Amino acid sequence: MLDVMGKLAAGLVLGIGGIGSAFGIAAAGTAAAGAWASEGKAGKKLSFQYIIMVAAPISQTLYSMILMNGMLVKAVTPTNTMLLLGVAIGCGFIEAFSAYFQGVIGAAGVRCLNENGGKGFGLLIIAIGIIETVGIFGMVFGLTILKAAQAVGAAH
Repeated sequence: MLDVMGKLAAGLVLGIGGIGSAFGIAAAGTAAAGAWASEGKAGKKLSFQYIIMVAAPISQTLYSMILMNGMLVKAVTPTNTMLLLGVAIGCGFIEAFSAYFQGVIGAAGVRCLNENGGKGFGLLIIAIGIIETVGIFGMVFGLTILKAAQAVGAAH
């Protein structure tokens, strides 16, 4: 039973983070599609910069996968099963919300670029990078918790 719960935790962190990435990509992707339609209708060249806004939320799936891999190599014991579930839920939601809101920022960024002739791209990348940092922190904190729990287990 504990083994199953530990493996569930590993899958859960990946699933939650991946769902957030999908929602974030959808938010930015729909904005990009609308902007490309507008540019095409106006006879303008379609902007490649929107792809960066659309693709940004995928990284949180990678961070979730790194956490999942960290969990899969951890022995499941009565002591750490709930820890694994806690890391999965806590870090999974950090990744999900980071990815989703990165997509929301990306969607606003697409509109910004579309309406002002492509100005402000660097500032938009900074805004996307700031929320990306939340996802990186979630991964680092989760890995730190897993490592600290391993050190405590080895000391006992």
